Amino acid sequence: MNVRTFEVEADLLIEAIYRTYHYDFRQYARASLKRRFTTAMSRFNCQTLTQLQERVLHEPAIFPLLLGFLTVQVSDMFRDPAYFRALRETVVPVLRTYPFLKIWVAGCSTGEEALSLAILLHEEGLLDRTQIYATDINTHSLEIAEAGIYELERIAGFSNNYRLAGGKTSLSDYYVAGYGKAMFDRSIRAHIAFSDHSLATDSVFAEMEFVSCRNVLIYFNRPLQDRALGLFHESLCRRGFLGLGMKESIRFSAHADNFVEIVQDMRIFQKRDIN
Repeated sequence: MNVRTFEVEADLLIEAIYRTYHYDFRQYARASLKRRFTTAMSRFNCQTLTQLQERVLHEPAIFPLLLGFLTVQVSDMFRDPAYFRALRETVVPVLRTYPFLKIWVAGCSTGEEALSLAILLHEEGLLDRTQIYATDINTHSLEIAEAGIYELERIAGFSNNYRLAGGKTSLSDYYVAGYGKAMFDRSIRAHIAFSDHSLATDSVFAEMEFVSCRNVLIYFNRPLQDRALGLFHESLCRRGFLGLGMKESIRFSAHADNFVEIVQDMRIFQKRDIN
């Protein structure tokens, strides 16, 4: 297919999705979207994006399936263990000074990171006074996250990450296994509220002591990255903390001067205290 034709069709499909379903992908990185559109075309037996657009507009049941291709679905518990160890050692001591904690996990996908943070805070004695808000634009992913049930074959990887992240017991203490699945403790999950929220269109909804948005900004173009970072800055309390993915940075963003990196190479930042 002609590259220019594909780009035009991609623009039209993105606009159709926005106007019909109110999901805004207009400022997502185009290279990533093109790869995802190509995969979706194969899945839905479409030769062109115009054919895919036709199905999306006239077969409403198709769109939730397409959304799974367009949003980030890759996640693990305690992903990048050194990051979680750094949280324990650097951020948690400061969080202890707050009487109540509000934490926002933006782009939570199927909930692994929110659950990881809940377990970490439980082990540090902070979960009972913590509310975690986990948000995503994919409602199907949110349903999986809220259930707290994962394939048992993934648990070995989760457990290894947990150990490397400084876990204080065994991950098996937090779930029950059966029928090839692992269901995590409801008392831990009770501190997590899952909700639909778009970093492209929605606004701040509460003041937070810590915001985690890992491996999401890499799928945004620069203006949308700046918008998201602006939301995080607005949401964070004085000297609040921000965690990003290992391949993400604020160095060249419009908000670079609003944060200081407090753990080198771990992408953990603190809101700059400007008097």
